[in-house]
Amino acid sequence: MSAPPAQARVPQVLHLSLVVGGALRDSDGERLGRVDDLIVRLGDDDHPPITGVLVTVAGRQAYVPAEQVDDIGQGEVRLSTSKLDLRGFERRPEEVLLSKDVLDRQLINVDGARLVRANEIELARLEGWWRVVGVDTGPRGVFRRLVPRRLGPKLRTGEFLDWASLEPFVGHVPTVRLRVPHPKLARLHPAQIADLVEAASHREGEEIIEAVGSDEELEADVFEELDEQHQLEFIAQRSDAEVADVLGRMAPDDAADVVVELAEDRREPVLSLVPAPKRAKIRALLGYDPAEAGGLMSPDFLCLYRHATVAEAVERVRASAIPGDLLTTVYVMDTQRALVGAVPATDLLRADGDTPLMELVEHPPPRLRPDSELEEVARLMSDFNLTSAAVVDGQDRMIGVITVDDVLEVMLPKGWRRRFGLLGEE
Repeated sequence: MSAPPAQARVPQVLHLSLVVGGALRDSDGERLGRVDDLIVRLGDDDHPPITGVLVTVAGRQAYVPAEQVDDIGQGEVRLSTSKLDLRGFERRPEEVLLSKDVLDRQLINVDGARLVRANEIELARLEGWWRVVGVDTGPRGVFRRLVPRRLGPKLRTGEFLDWASLEPFVGHVPTVRLRVPHPKLARLHPAQIADLVEAASHREGEEIIEAVGSDEELEADVFEELDEQHQLEFIAQRSDAEVADVLGRMAPDDAADVVVELAEDRREPVLSLVPAPKRAKIRALLGYDPAEAGGLMSPDFLCLYRHATVAEAVERVRASAIPGDLLTTVYVMDTQRALVGAVPATDLLRADGDTPLMELVEHPPPRLRPDSELEEVARLMSDFNLTSAAVVDGQDRMIGVITVDDVLEVMLPKGWRRRFGLLGEE
């Protein structure tokens, strides 16, 4: 009868606070000095290995590479040799000191899209060597460092978060100042990244903005999601050309909102540097009251002549660069370009390709004027159960579309995400 399979061995967790301040010992167990910090090199590893130890020997601080370390344990680091090469410590690219650079600082919990505090750093021996496996964000992590060292191991880990889900702020570390992009940030939605920027300190928020800046489209998406205060905070530090570059990648309605908030003497110089097609759309939107339909709408929409077929409409949708939230409805116009119909995108997918668009129009589409007030916009969208509403001029020609998120953004109180606990700050 075969023996039952052995259970996977759970690695023993070692707390950073019980290593730092401990003894540096040679291979014979003789004390050589004090352990000041443990060093890791950030990279693609979910659990980065310890690459060295910062120590003090005879009053002199030195660096011990991991190759000379036999083991790391509670209250000590033991060397594999009886001799120590007291080389000075110089940071290598991507290296951080766990105690100095990470402990007691905020990190990004990517899985939870929130900021957390590293009250303790947890280590474990994985794949043959000691690695950072997580952080304790709860009060036990702080308490362990306050009680006598002999009592620390008796305190269990509190609120443990796997390091694989965390991204540290490292803008204060010279050797990793330009470590962009933060690889795990790409897993977040732009709105989540914007929430993190708003919850972080200015320096941390600046680091996040710098990190996403290597992806120009993502940077623009994040700027669209920031509140006005933070948009101006980060725009103010950029040149006119840099601001224009960001505006050129933003949706026209969001870009117009930013331009309105710029100092008056910067608006024209910045706008003059925006690409002409986008500049024309922004200028048109600046002529409307931001609290009315004209100021809420986007000039990006899809409107086809009534003679178009379903197949032609589907092809236009497929080829369009318009954001998806503005393509939930395809609009229909007559030969005078007056709005005569609206067809949900789902109806296009269900219909035969040869069907004329007008056969899918059941009722005259509801519409708004540019001067329609917010209450009228909200009432119309609610009454007709719309996710988007057409805005037309005096000749009934479409000039823009308002989506439900445009309305919610205006109607909800500022800071509503954190007010209702959706960011989950700790």
